[in-house]
Amino acid sequence: MKKYYQMAKSEVRKEINGGLKPLTDAQVKEHQEKYGPNELAEGKKKTVPQIFLEQFKDFLVIILIIAATVSGFLGDAESAIVILVVITINAILGTVQTVKAEQSLNSLKKLSGPEAKVRRSGNVVKIPSSEITVGDEVLLEAGDCVPADGRILENASLKIDESALTGESLGVEKTHTKLEGDRPLGDQTNMVFSGSFVTYGRGTYLVTGVGMNTEVGKIASLLKSTSEKKTPLQINLDKFGQKLSILILVFCGILFGISVFRGESIGNAFLFAVALAVAAIPEALSSIVTIVLSFGTQKMAREHAIIRKLQAVEGLGSVSIICSDKTGTLTQNKMTVEDYYTDETRISAENIDCNDSMQYRLLKYSILCNDSTNINGQEIGDPTETALINIGDKLGVTAASVREQYPRTDEIPFDSDRKLMSTAHMLEDGYTMVTKGAVDVLLDRMTHILKDGGIQPFTPEDRKAIEAQNQEFSRGGLRVLAFACKQLEEGRPLTLEDEKDLTFIGLISMMDPPREESAQAVSECIRAGIKPIMITGDHKVTAAAIAKRIGILKEEREACEGAVIETMDDEQLKDFVEGISVYARVSPEHKIRIVRAWQEKGNIVAMTGDGVNDAPALKQADIGVAMGITGSEVSKDAASMVLTDDNFATIIKAVENGRNVYKNIKNSIQFLLSGNFGAILAVLYASIMALPVPFAPVHLLFINLLTDSLPAIALGLEPHSSEVMDEKPRPMNESILTKDFLSKIGLEGLCIGIMTMIGFYIGYQNGDALLASTMAFGTLCISRLFHGYNCKSDRPLLFTKRFFNNKYLFGAFFIGLFLMTCVLMIPGLHGIFKVQTLTLTQLFTVYGLAFLNLPVIQFLKWVRGKLGI
Repeated sequence: MKKYYQMAKSEVRKEINGGLKPLTDAQVKEHQEKYGPNELAEGKKKTVPQIFLEQFKDFLVIILIIAATVSGFLGDAESAIVILVVITINAILGTVQTVKAEQSLNSLKKLSGPEAKVRRSGNVVKIPSSEITVGDEVLLEAGDCVPADGRILENASLKIDESALTGESLGVEKTHTKLEGDRPLGDQTNMVFSGSFVTYGRGTYLVTGVGMNTEVGKIASLLKSTSEKKTPLQINLDKFGQKLSILILVFCGILFGISVFRGESIGNAFLFAVALAVAAIPEALSSIVTIVLSFGTQKMAREHAIIRKLQAVEGLGSVSIICSDKTGTLTQNKMTVEDYYTDETRISAENIDCNDSMQYRLLKYSILCNDSTNINGQEIGDPTETALINIGDKLGVTAASVREQYPRTDEIPFDSDRKLMSTAHMLEDGYTMVTKGAVDVLLDRMTHILKDGGIQPFTPEDRKAIEAQNQEFSRGGLRVLAFACKQLEEGRPLTLEDEKDLTFIGLISMMDPPREESAQAVSECIRAGIKPIMITGDHKVTAAAIAKRIGILKEEREACEGAVIETMDDEQLKDFVEGISVYARVSPEHKIRIVRAWQEKGNIVAMTGDGVNDAPALKQADIGVAMGITGSEVSKDAASMVLTDDNFATIIKAVENGRNVYKNIKNSIQFLLSGNFGAILAVLYASIMALPVPFAPVHLLFINLLTDSLPAIALGLEPHSSEVMDEKPRPMNESILTKDFLSKIGLEGLCIGIMTMIGFYIGYQNGDALLASTMAFGTLCISRLFHGYNCKSDRPLLFTKRFFNNKYLFGAFFIGLFLMTCVLMIPGLHGIFKVQTLTLTQLFTVYGLAFLNLPVIQFLKWVRGKLGI
């Protein structure tokens, strides 16, 4: 692509349309055919049926479908129906979440203004922005949305808000002259870009790019080519499901062989093997995870974080890198006065004294030489100007009262070439011109300075002191305006010649200050083992100053500009990112490369942003976090999570919630697997010892639907603890099935299996195989209900308050105990569940054996804690 900002206006005209005249109607048609419409291409979307069918790709689900099909052929319709109902519910839940789909490109299309004023065949006409083509001359004025990219031809104090594209918080002053050298997007001041807004002035420009060839179009292309990442939980559950299914299938195959070898019919042996496989595979796990994540989203919504994709709840809990935008996220997105400098003294904003004549004069002049207003909190005007009147409001000096007392009689508007603005007023000491502007420009026009002793000649020492103070402000990332005045003859109009021989009044420094919560949030971030990184389109000095204040930046060498990244390949960037905490003047491509570099180093990356330019990186990141107040629709649609308060501190709360959710899900998995392992051990032991089969297929399905699901969901809703923030983020490639986790499952499953077989033996010795099966079934079910309390924590909780703090677990326990007692004691249910009536002694034996799992496993947890294993 040609660098039009390096070309003179006449060169650009010649390059684009071959002459100096606006396009004719014939040329417009020719260009529209050549360059296409001024619209963004839309990617092909999946239909709802396609999304629904994709839910069945999971390895566990495929195994269960096969199991259901086989059960149906063998006449076990109940098992087949139960399995298919469970996996269909899972698929519906997954589809509902996915259908909220990506609308990024639709939102990008809405960014173009609906109409634009263009000059064609010598006439100015209004046309839909989609009909604009390369070579058109577009007219702009304050309030317009820029409909396409282009090179400025005429400029009258044009100032444009490009924050959605560049991330720069202030409006950009534009020029029409050509620029030298390579420049990043934010510094191409003679260009305008689609999707930006005119905040001041007017001008015309020649369209150089439309549709997908604009900067917004490039971002749309990046969005199409950027793939979404699965969260760590999704990846872990996929791997976990495959490994578990293979293990269970191998085990069931062995059991089938043993049963046939012992003389069982092939049909019965196969039916039991399938029932055991269904019982052992936690097919309700996906539903349980979805329910737990849904509750997590409700809690986070109450804390100002709206989750668009359920998996983001858990993903946030494993984040090790947070790449945050500066403006509006870490800062207040509002220019604020920081200091006054007058009479050789620097005064912080909170110490400004209106009783001091010099300070009051500077405040008064900053309100008079100012076009902004603030009516009932509605700010209108340039952010730097509104900051000047807001400090007056805080001090009890309203803009309306000052302007009413000293009305403006004449003005010379701000001009980006002069970098000055002047207004005239009748003040106490006569007809006065007040001028504000860039420090370096005004200093060259000073002949006098106002001090406490009155007006004095402006000396080289005065200039040196002011320049030193200006440099100090600049190093702190502050924007500085200088103020001066001049006595004039009353009644005559102002001229540019009047802006000479001025009297220096003072300096005012401003910045977009950090949010009060940002420093604390960054500190908590670091405590939790997460590296915070600032990525912004703003200038390096400004970004570094904010980053230092809130604790992200420790040393200057940890900050760099996007131009540095441009010189590196991906391998070099991977090594480089380790030492950088602040990136300034970056492009959308840079953001994606930074995120990828951290991901390739094995990190889970969260990326925050609000602008159009942030959308591709939000999508590339493991967790994209958009701003709800200032965020563009594009960024919200590309993100997994939206902050309704635009606050970095809310992300840290979300991380804590995410870590707790993951911990609770892991506890649910531990509960499911240890209970299933206990059942498998009981069946394996009975097979090896040539004992009757301890469970009928209907028993295993009952366990799966009742004593699995309710306690597992209840464990997923365990109250959250802040202790998780003292832990480091878990590694991206860490499996759920760690050695420690498997050892806990094995030990707890062994305890449950032993108690179950003790119940089986007692029934077998006092009755027959049916009584043995009934007591084994009852012991296993109720053991798992008690076992829910064991899975609340890795530490013993039996005699602590935390043991009783989960109301959902109490509910699941008593519902399960009531239903299980009904099955064991109500004769009408015996035929359905293949059990026989127990005596009270036998019933309490079942209760006692089931309860014993609780103190035994709690004691084992205490021993493991003492031994550090």
